[in-house]
Amino acid sequence: MPELPEVETVRRGLEARAAGRHIVGVEVLHPQVIAGPADTFEQSVRGRIGRLDRKGKAIAVELLANNGDVPHYLLVRLGMTGQVTVVPQEYPLEPHTHVRLILENGEEIRYRDIRRFGRLRYCTRVELDKIFSSLGPDAPAMTDAEFIAALAGRRTPIKSWLLNQGRLAGVGNIYADEALFAAGIHPLTLARSIKPEAARKLRRAVERVLRSAIAMQGTSLRDYIDIEGRPGGFRVKLKVYQRAGEACVRCGTKIRRLVLGGRSSHYCPRCQSRRRARGQKL
Repeated sequence: MPELPEVETVRRGLEARAAGRHIVGVEVLHPQVIAGPADTFEQSVRGRIGRLDRKGKAIAVELLANNGDVPHYLLVRLGMTGQVTVVPQEYPLEPHTHVRLILENGEEIRYRDIRRFGRLRYCTRVELDKIFSSLGPDAPAMTDAEFIAALAGRRTPIKSWLLNQGRLAGVGNIYADEALFAAGIHPLTLARSIKPEAARKLRRAVERVLRSAIAMQGTSLRDYIDIEGRPGGFRVKLKVYQRAGEACVRCGTKIRRLVLGGRSSHYCPRCQSRRRARGQKL
C-alpha cells in the first residue's frame, strides 16, 4: 500500500507536471473509485490546478475556476494499488484505468487501480479541512513532545499505534517496521510502556526513515509507481520488512514475522527484544 513517501512522490510529480495546467475534461470509466456521484465529479473537477497539498496518505489538488470563485479540491487517496500518471492523451489506456483528467496541453492525468480501494473525491475547503482534521499530525512534522504525549496511556501495541492514522498520519506497514527496527523496539510493546528517551528515539527514526524513502521516491514492492511510471528505489534499503528468515543486517539473527491485527510485522528478535523495547537499554 502506498504510504507517505510514495504519496509525497506522487504529489511532487503532479506539482512538477500539472500545476498551472487546466483540467478541461473528465471521464470516469469506473464509478466505484469516486466518492459521491460520478456525474457530479465529472462536471465539477474542472479549472486550473493550483497548490498540491498532502496530509498523511491523502493528496489535495486545488482547483481554481476561471471566474475567480472560491477554490475547490480534488482529494486523492491511492488505497492499496492506486497509480497516478501523466501521459499524452493518445497513449493507449492500460487495464484498470478508471479516471481520465484531460489537460489543455494535450496530456492527461490518469488514475489506475487494480483493486479499486483508492478513492477520488471532489470537495469544498470546509469538507477538506474536516477530512484533514480527522488525521493525526503528519508523521515527519510531529515533535518529540507531541509524540510522547500521544503515546501516554495507550494500551495498544506500538506497531498498531503507528498505523493509526488518527494518531500519526502517513505511516503504514513498511515504514512502521523499519522505524521500530531502527529504534530497537519490539512491535508488540505497549505504547504506554515506552519511556520518553525510547519514544524520542522512535519518533526520530520515523522521521528519518520517511525522509530517506522520500529521497528515493518511495518503495516499490508490487504496484506502486511514480507519475512517470517509474518504481521507487527504497526497497534496497529495507532492513526488516518482508525479510523474514533472512539474517539481520546488524547481528545476523534471523528476522521473524508475526501477525498483528491482521497485518504482518517483521522484526529482529535480538535487536528488538521486549526488554530493550521498554527502554531499559536504549
